[in-house]
Amino acid sequence: MSFFSKLFTKENKESLDEGLSKTKESFFGKLSKAIAGKSTVDADVLDNLEEILVTGDVGVQTTIKIIQRIEDRVKRDKYVSTSELNSILKDEVAALLGENVKGKNPLHFSEPLPHKPYVIMVVGVNGVGKTTTIGKLAHQYKQAGKSVLLGAADTFRAAAVDQLIVWSERAGVSIVSQGMGADPASVAFDTLSSAKSKDSDVVIIDTAGRLHNKINLMNELTKIKNVMKKVVPDAPHEVILVLDGSTGQNAVEQCKQFTAATDVTALAVTKLDGTAKGGVVIGISDEFKIPVKYIGVGEKMTDLQVFNAPEFVDSLFKK
Repeated sequence: MSFFSKLFTKENKESLDEGLSKTKESFFGKLSKAIAGKSTVDADVLDNLEEILVTGDVGVQTTIKIIQRIEDRVKRDKYVSTSELNSILKDEVAALLGENVKGKNPLHFSEPLPHKPYVIMVVGVNGVGKTTTIGKLAHQYKQAGKSVLLGAADTFRAAAVDQLIVWSERAGVSIVSQGMGADPASVAFDTLSSAKSKDSDVVIIDTAGRLHNKINLMNELTKIKNVMKKVVPDAPHEVILVLDGSTGQNAVEQCKQFTAATDVTALAVTKLDGTAKGGVVIGISDEFKIPVKYIGVGEKMTDLQVFNAPEFVDSLFKK
């Protein structure tokens, strides 16, 4: 058993099972209809399965890969009963996710950090749960014994700064803020300077959640990065893109926009507990080859989980 598996607690698993319940119920309801009256996996069953996966926001290209894997399995085994389909599907999705995160396994909150301060820049559009994700990250790092400093560099909305201040208070961590209208790069510079003077372990920088044109977005994020490097030469160590899982394919489009504008190193997919579109996690991971590092499966501080692909697939396909 891996170190991370030991840290994936019973409570984590229960939250994950509950958070993915709507996706699971929707999928199994459609799958039951697709195989009704069928004893073996044939072309009709696979056509129906393909439609289920696409409408479940897994995405066209990823669905084609999964169907091809199952077709290969059927050819190899000669006979595959419909009662085995769920198990085979589970195996193939787990294998696909495993390939996409191979060599990119994320740090758990309690693991030693590779840099100090460890600088995380968080990007994403307004409304996806970006501020909430930052607050929950701060809480979990603090619970793991790390000192955390937040930087309120989304200065285009007063509400964004105010919300982050509220989250810093909830999490019990410090924050650097200059208020609405301040230069985001200046906020980032001050935050990292403060982090070095305080010997902080983790710095989390919020950024503007506007999907303006790619050139402006790229210039803005590049400016913030360049200014941070003046204080911490290899910063940021992570760029996390926050996506709202409940928006399905819209989340995929946002991923395209942001990955074109900056070097996104990890994804956080939020609001999976309120949607039947949890399949989007599979598609995004496969299409962009960027590891899904965190998933949001509930309202509690601990319901932002480090993504565990085997446990995710188990919860999604558990009968």
